[in-house]
Amino acid sequence: MSNEKKGVLAAFFAYAFWGAFPLYWKLLEHVPSMEILLSRVIWSFVFTVLAVIVFGMRKDLLADLKYLWSHQKHFWQLAGASFVISMNWYLYIWAVNHNHLIETSLGYYINPLLSVILGVIFFKESLNRAQWVATGIAFIAVIILTINYGSVPWVALLIAISFAIYGVLKKKIKLDATRGLAIETLFILPFAVGYYIYLFTTNHASFLHVDVKTDILMIVSGIVTAVPLILFAKGAQNIPLYLLGFIQYVSPTITLVIGIVLYKEPFSQIELLAFSIIWAALLLFSGSKIIEVRRAHHKSA
Repeated sequence: MSNEKKGVLAAFFAYAFWGAFPLYWKLLEHVPSMEILLSRVIWSFVFTVLAVIVFGMRKDLLADLKYLWSHQKHFWQLAGASFVISMNWYLYIWAVNHNHLIETSLGYYINPLLSVILGVIFFKESLNRAQWVATGIAFIAVIILTINYGSVPWVALLIAISFAIYGVLKKKIKLDATRGLAIETLFILPFAVGYYIYLFTTNHASFLHVDVKTDILMIVSGIVTAVPLILFAKGAQNIPLYLLGFIQYVSPTITLVIGIVLYKEPFSQIELLAFSIIWAALLLFSGSKIIEVRRAHHKSA
């Protein structure tokens, strides 16, 4: 099997994992969302550090930490990224366990287009006419949903915005996925441990106080977080960025289907119309990007 095929499979399974995440978090819906987040941070740190040790990357991790400390701009960018992704994780867990699955799906459909806008603002990246039209079409869909809901779809927008900001902060920092997750969770670890101590001292902790199944699910959340990230890194190393961008729509599509079919969340004709507009925008955007990359490839050949 070629490296590109391996990359496509790795990326597909990474996004499939992320799309199916609601099935896992629903098993913990009896646990407060904040505690699930704290547990996820702590056990992600534990398992990624173990992975670093097992795969013989201890020296690389120390080198990463030394590099970040000597490059304060990147150090604080990564610290900011770790706080933003923690907020994103919390929003996602809260939304899943409060029956907002369709809105989380919307957030991750909007995210790529929002990331492109931030790329134009912060990195002076350029868009062609089709890509600007696609972005405008998606914006119309959000307006339709806002009118339909009677309020702004804040959950979707905050999920999209937080993940897009995370991407901006991490764009210039090149770190291995496993070591990167270990360092990112390290930034949040003191807050997570401190809050957990508070929960235990006030008898509000679910961990070790509900049942063994809950304890195991909370511990395994660290592995569940790390595995798709490692698969994503393998995919990103072996396939072009435009192809990776196209595959990412697997995740919100799976989440949308789970929300409608398994959890029977309401999905009106207006919402179907709005999502159809977003799908059309994404097809236009992705198609124009693929054509653009191929033209550039032919010119350089």
